[in-house]
Amino acid sequence: MPDASETEAKALIEVNNIEVIYNHVILVLKGVSLTVRERGITALLGGNGAGKTTTLKAVSNLLHSERGEVTKGSILYRGERVQHLDPAALVKKGVIQVMEGRHCFSHLTVEENLLTGAYTRKDGKGAIEADLEMVYSYFPRLKERRRSQAGYTSGGEQQMCAIGRALMSRPETILLDEPSMGLAPQLVEQIFEIVRAVNEGEGVSFLLAEQNTNVALKYAHAGYILENGRVVMEGSAKALRENDDVKEFYLGMSDEGRRSFRDVRSYRRRKRWLA
Repeated sequence: MPDASETEAKALIEVNNIEVIYNHVILVLKGVSLTVRERGITALLGGNGAGKTTTLKAVSNLLHSERGEVTKGSILYRGERVQHLDPAALVKKGVIQVMEGRHCFSHLTVEENLLTGAYTRKDGKGAIEADLEMVYSYFPRLKERRRSQAGYTSGGEQQMCAIGRALMSRPETILLDEPSMGLAPQLVEQIFEIVRAVNEGEGVSFLLAEQNTNVALKYAHAGYILENGRVVMEGSAKALRENDDVKEFYLGMSDEGRRSFRDVRSYRRRKRWLA
């Protein structure tokens, strides 16, 4: 992975010291800052409840539907403040979120689901059909199932459909929430291989929230680790993979070999970077 070029690439998304509050009282994010660079894959890592999904929804402006709001800090897209934009306006700027749990339209066919991703486009039927074939080139399984109702496809196929639908909007950036959730290990690798191929082939940037630290750092260029609504570590994917704390607490490895959950469950009291 080209870590050097990642540092040279332009900043696409800049999240600067944001705080997020739900229902006017529940503080969920506490001074979170991160950068997503052009044509890069940035991983947002951490356990369940760390604040990953909230961070994605803060960027995509979907917090208001859940009575959440950014109360401090700023979110910039290509240098423009965007946290007060309507979510649809942000989609038109090229930022789209693939929600956790896939959320396909179960009563529509796979191809109809994909075409719903192009509803904001005004570049003509020919361009949309060309992009549909582009999506099928990355997801040949979807082409085989194009006439099937999405609700009757597998979890992996629905995840492919959700990502393909996002691609149909011709995005510059995809916010991808927990792509590995509920999938078999071989399917997880397949999904991440496709993410890498889309990143390299189409130049789409990704900010992905993922609990599977091992696979995320294998494919990402950079990463941020969240705990309790704060960024506790950041760096290139290579540096995070080689960090002893990350190995022990997130990859289950130490100098003595693989550690069990019983061995590491007290990590919150022992993390050197939180001391």
